[in-house]
Amino acid sequence: MLPQVKILMVEDSSTDAELSMWELKKAGIEPSVLRVETKPDFLQSLKTYIPDLILSDFSMPHFDGLSALKLSRELTPEIPFIFVSGTLGEENAIESLKRGATDYVLKTNLARLPSAVERALREKSERAERKKIEQDLNETRERFSLFMRYLPGLAFIKDADRRYRFVNTAWESFTEKSSHEVLGRTDAELWPEFDAMTGNSDRRAIEKDKPVQMVETFQKRGNEFSFLVHKFNIPDATGHPALIGGVAIDFTERVRAEEKIERLSKIQAFLSRINAAIVRIRNREELLHEACRIAVDLGGFNLAWVGMLDKEHQELRPSVWVGHDDGYITKLRRSIQPDKPESFGIIGRAIHEKRPIVVNDIAKDPRVIYAKEALQRGFRAFVCLPLLIEGEAIGAILLYSTEIGVFDQEEMRLLAELAGDVSFALEYINKQEQLDYFAYYDPLTGLPNRSLFHNRLTQSLHARGGEKRLIATVLLDLARFRQVNETLGRNAGDQLLREVGARLLRSNDTVARIGVDMFGLKLRGASTVSEVNRSVEAIVRACFTEPFVLGDKKLRVACRAGIALYPGDGADADAILRNAEAALRRSRHSADHIVFYAPEMNARVAEALAIETRLRHAIERREFVLHYQPKLSLASGRITGAEALIRWQDPDHGLIPPGYFIPVLEDTGMIGEVGRWVVEQAFVDMHIWPTLVNNGPRIAVNVSAIQLQSKDFVNQMIEVIQRGGNLPGRLELEITESAVMRNVEDSIHKLSILRGMAVTVAIDDFGTGYSSLSYLRKLPLDALKIDQSFVSGLTSGGEASSIVAAIIALGHSLKLKVVAEGVETEEQANALKLLGCDEVQGYLYGKPMPAVEIAKLLSKN
Repeated sequence: MLPQVKILMVEDSSTDAELSMWELKKAGIEPSVLRVETKPDFLQSLKTYIPDLILSDFSMPHFDGLSALKLSRELTPEIPFIFVSGTLGEENAIESLKRGATDYVLKTNLARLPSAVERALREKSERAERKKIEQDLNETRERFSLFMRYLPGLAFIKDADRRYRFVNTAWESFTEKSSHEVLGRTDAELWPEFDAMTGNSDRRAIEKDKPVQMVETFQKRGNEFSFLVHKFNIPDATGHPALIGGVAIDFTERVRAEEKIERLSKIQAFLSRINAAIVRIRNREELLHEACRIAVDLGGFNLAWVGMLDKEHQELRPSVWVGHDDGYITKLRRSIQPDKPESFGIIGRAIHEKRPIVVNDIAKDPRVIYAKEALQRGFRAFVCLPLLIEGEAIGAILLYSTEIGVFDQEEMRLLAELAGDVSFALEYINKQEQLDYFAYYDPLTGLPNRSLFHNRLTQSLHARGGEKRLIATVLLDLARFRQVNETLGRNAGDQLLREVGARLLRSNDTVARIGVDMFGLKLRGASTVSEVNRSVEAIVRACFTEPFVLGDKKLRVACRAGIALYPGDGADADAILRNAEAALRRSRHSADHIVFYAPEMNARVAEALAIETRLRHAIERREFVLHYQPKLSLASGRITGAEALIRWQDPDHGLIPPGYFIPVLEDTGMIGEVGRWVVEQAFVDMHIWPTLVNNGPRIAVNVSAIQLQSKDFVNQMIEVIQRGGNLPGRLELEITESAVMRNVEDSIHKLSILRGMAVTVAIDDFGTGYSSLSYLRKLPLDALKIDQSFVSGLTSGGEASSIVAAIIALGHSLKLKVVAEGVETEEQANALKLLGCDEVQGYLYGKPMPAVEIAKLLSKN
C-alpha cells in the first residue's frame, strides 16, 4: 500500500471526484484530497497545500484544464499533472502531453487511474532521486530546509544567543508572524511573557547530550494551547553545541478531550457518591453538607453551597457550604421578591423559573450581582441548580469553578440529575418516608429493587390496553460473580454491581436490581421477538463489551439473559417474572446467552421428536430427492452450474421444503448421513445427462457446519467422489462463512485437501456472518455468494448497493468468482452486471427443478 498521497483535484463534480478517490482506495492508495474549481483557489492551493499529485478535469465551467496545466507547469513543474476527463479527445490528449501533462485517464476507464497515479508518483520519485544525486551540498541543505518548513508540527532553529534562524510554515501559521518578522530576533523581543518558560528549556537542550522533552503552553486570542516540545542541540563541525533545534506537536485537542473526560468522570463519581449518601443519610443538614463536600472533593469545584428559601421572609439563606469561601457566602443573603426575580440576579431567576442557569464567564455576564467579589476569589463560572419538591422551588445548589466555559451540555445533564436526586431525597426526608425508600430501592446501586420493579411492571401491563406491541421483561445474571467476591473481595463485588447498574441505566431507563447478581429490565415498543432480541443484544454489548475497572484490576464480565414477553408468556407481573426466571435458568445450560421463555416449548419438543422419527423412516425409505436451480454467467448468459437443493418427498404430506426438517437433522446428528447422500445423488444425477458428463456444469452442494466439523468429513467426501466417477471440476461445496469461522485452521486444512481433488469451494450467504479478512485470504476458496437479503435491496437505494459493490470488489481482489443468489428481477440483474458480478441464480432464471427438467434445460443451453 502506498503512503498517504496528497492530491489536488481540479474538478467541478464532487461525485466524479469521489469515484476517482474510491478507485484509488480500492487499489491500496490512501489519498488526502483538496478539490478546487476556480483559478484563484487553484493558485492558492498550489502555494499552501503542496500536493503530491494534481488530477484535473479537462472542461469545466469556471476553469479549464489546459489553463490549470499551464499554471502548474509554470509554478510547480515537479508535480505530476494527470487529466481525468470524460471529454478528452485524441487531439486534446496529444496537445496536453506536449504541454507537460504526465498522463490522461478517461472517466469511463477509471480502473486505469491507480496505475497512472502510481506511475506518475514513481516517475516523480525517480526524478527526485536523479536530482538528489546531481545536486551538491547546497541543494541538500535546501531540501532539508523545505522538509523542516513543511513539517506538520511547529519547527524552528535558534542560534546560541536564542535568536531565530529558521521557522517552518506551521510555526508561522500558529504565531501569525512571517519568518521575515522573527528571524534574527529572540523570544524576549517577540513574546516577553513566554521568554522565561522557553529560555529554561532552551538552556536544557544545549546542556544535554540528548533531546529534551517538555510541555509548553501558550495563550492565543484568549485560548490556551498545549504543545509537546522536543528540543535538541545541533553541533558545529567541531562537535560543540552551536544551534538549538525544536519541534512542537500541538496536542491541545487531546488535552481538552482528556480534561473533559476527566471532568465528566468526576461528576459521575460524585453523583454516585451523593446517591449513596442519599440512601445512607437521614438528616437534611447532614445530607446537604455531604453533597457539598463531595462536590468539592470529587467534583473538582472550588465552592459549593446550598441556600434554602424562607418563603415567609422571601429570603434565600445559605444553609451549608464547603470550599474556598473567604467571606463570600456572607454577602449572598438577600431577599427575593416573587414579582422581581432579577432582584437576586442569577439565583432569583433560577428559583423563579425553576430551571438550572449557567454562567460560564462571570466577568462577561451582566446578570451576576456579586461579579467583582467572585472574581477576586478566583471564581470564573458557576451554575445554580434549583431544588424542587412537588413542583415548588425550596432552595438551590450553587457550584463554582475557576475555569471559564466549564459547564457544557453533558455536564449540565449530570448536574440536573444531581439536583433531581437531592430534591428527591429532601422530599422523602421532609415527609419522613425514608423507610419507604429502603423498601423500594437497592441501597448498594441506588436502583429500584424487586418490589418496585414488580409494581412498575404491573402498572405497565395495566396501561398497555389494546396495544399490539410487546412488553419484554429481561433478567440479566452476571457470570462467575461469586468468584469475583472470593478472589477480589466483597468491596470489588459491590463496585462491580454499581458499575453494571450504571451502564445498564445508560441503555434503558427501567432497570432494577432483582437479586444478588441479577438485574431486571423492562423493554417496550418491539413488535416481534427478533426486535426484542436485537435490543437486548445491543444493551448487553453496550454494558459488557468494555472491561470493568475494579481498583487496579480490569475485569471482563459476561452475562446471561432470560426473557419473558407479555402477553404471550403470562397474564400478570408474577407470571412474567416467574417465566423470565425460568428462561434465565435454562440459559445457564444453553449455548445461547439470551433465552426466551415460550409456553409452547413442550409442544415444540414433542413436535421435534415426531419429526425426528419420521425423518429416520425417510432416510431408511429413501424419501429425499434433489432439485436443481441453475446458475448463469452474466457475461455470456449461459448456464455455468446448478445448486442441488434437497426436498423431502413425504408420502403423507407431499414435497416438504428443507427449512422444515434441516434444523432437526442438524440437532439429531442425522445431517451427516443425509449430507453424504446428497453428494452421492448429485453424482448419480450428473450421469443421467450423458451428453453433458464430460462438459457439464458444476453441481454445488451445501455443507452444514456439523458436517464440516466432523473428523470423517474429508474421508467421506473422497470416498463419495471416487465412487461417483470422480468428474474433475464438477463438484462444488457451498459452506456458510459462520460454519467456516467456527474452527478456521481446521476448515483450511480440510478444504485444502478437497481442493487438491479438483473440488471447488464457495462461501455461501457471504456478508451475514463475521468473517475475518485475514483468514478469508488464507481459505482455499473459489467463489463468494452474495446473500439474497442484499440482492433484494439492491435497486431500492441505500446501503445494500454499497455492500454488494464492496463484496464484489473484495471477491475480485482475492481473485474469487462472485455469485449473487435470489435474483428475481431484471433490474437486479442489470445492477449486478454493472457492478461486475460474475454469476447469478434465482427465480428470474429458473426455480429449483427435478433432475430430468434441469437436464432438458442444459441441453437447450
